[in-house]
Amino acid sequence: MKKAVILFNLGGPDKLENVEPFLFNLFNDPAILNLPSLIRFPLAKLIANRRAPTAKKIYQELGGSSPILKLTKEQAFSLETKLNQDDELNNYKCFIVMRCWHPRAKNVVREVFNYNPDEVILMPLYPQYSAATSGSSFKEWNDICKKNNFKVKTSTICCYPTDENFVEAHKNEIIKKIKSLNNFKLIFSAHGLPEKNIKKGDPYQWQVEQSVDKITKSLNIKNLDWILSYQSRVGPLKWIGPSTEDTIIENSKLGKHIVLVPIAFVSEHSETLVELDIEYKELADKYGCKNYSRVPALGINKDYIRAMANLIINKQNYNFNGKLYPPKIQCPNQFKKCPCLSYE
Repeated sequence: MKKAVILFNLGGPDKLENVEPFLFNLFNDPAILNLPSLIRFPLAKLIANRRAPTAKKIYQELGGSSPILKLTKEQAFSLETKLNQDDELNNYKCFIVMRCWHPRAKNVVREVFNYNPDEVILMPLYPQYSAATSGSSFKEWNDICKKNNFKVKTSTICCYPTDENFVEAHKNEIIKKIKSLNNFKLIFSAHGLPEKNIKKGDPYQWQVEQSVDKITKSLNIKNLDWILSYQSRVGPLKWIGPSTEDTIIENSKLGKHIVLVPIAFVSEHSETLVELDIEYKELADKYGCKNYSRVPALGINKDYIRAMANLIINKQNYNFNGKLYPPKIQCPNQFKKCPCLSYE
C-alpha cells in the first residue's frame, strides 16, 4: 500500500522581505486571533506591520531567513527512510506542510492527490497538542481536502508527549550536556500560551508537564534541580508561567550553571537559535551567570525519528476515519479541545 505522511510544522520566512507576510499569516489564523474575519484580517495586517522591524532583526541574526524548512526536510528524509526500512509491507512518502509559510497545505494537497496514496497519515512536528499548532494545521488540511473533494482514508497522530522513544531522545541529549556539570539548573522551556487558552480546554500545558515528568524520571538523578518554564510571551494578556526569562534571571543570581532544554520544539528556529541562544544568554550574563548551555532540538535524533516511525506504523494514538483509538496518554476530561477525547 502507498502511504503519504504529512509532516506539519509552523514554517518561517525564506528571506527578509517575507517576514511581514509570514507574520500576517500567523496572526490571521483564527486559532491565534479568535475574531471574525472582518476584524481579524486588518488587525493581523496591523500587528504584522508593527512587529516586522523587530522580527527582521531576529532573522538577520540567522542570515536573513529561517532554517526551519531545511531542517524539516532533513527530518522528512530520515523519517521516510526509517519507515520504508521498518515496514516492508507498505511504501511511504513524506510531504511537508507549513502552517504560516511555504509549502502551504493548498499546494501540498495537490501533490498528495497526484501521488494517489491508499492512506494519508497526518503527523505533527509538535509533540504536545495545542489548538493553536497541531489543531490549526489539521483543520486547514481537512478543510482544503473537503473543498477539493479529495477523499482518502486518513489517520491522525494527535500527540505523543510521553512516547518512550521521544522521552529517550530527550534523555540522551540532556545527558550529553550535564554529564560533567555540577551546580546546574535544568530549565525545560516551552513556547507559552495565554492562560485563557488553557481555561478553554487546551491540553498543551498539561501535556508539556507530562513530557517533563517522564524525562526527569528517566534521567534517574537524585535531587535533580529542574524547572519547567515558558518563553516567547507577548502582548497584554496573562500567559502561563513561570516565564523562562524570569527563571533565567533568578538562577543566574544564584550562580547556577544554566542548561536549557527546548521541550516543545523539535526543529531549530528563531525561538531556539536567537531567543534561547542569544537573547536569553545575554540576559543570563547580565545577571551574573558564568556558565550557560543549551540542549539541541531533537531534529534527526535517531530515537525521535524512531518515535514518529513507530507511531505511524503501529497506529498508536491516532484517529482513523473519525474514530480515535485510545492513545498511550489520555488527557483528563477538562481538556475538551484535545482530539484524544473525541472517540466514543
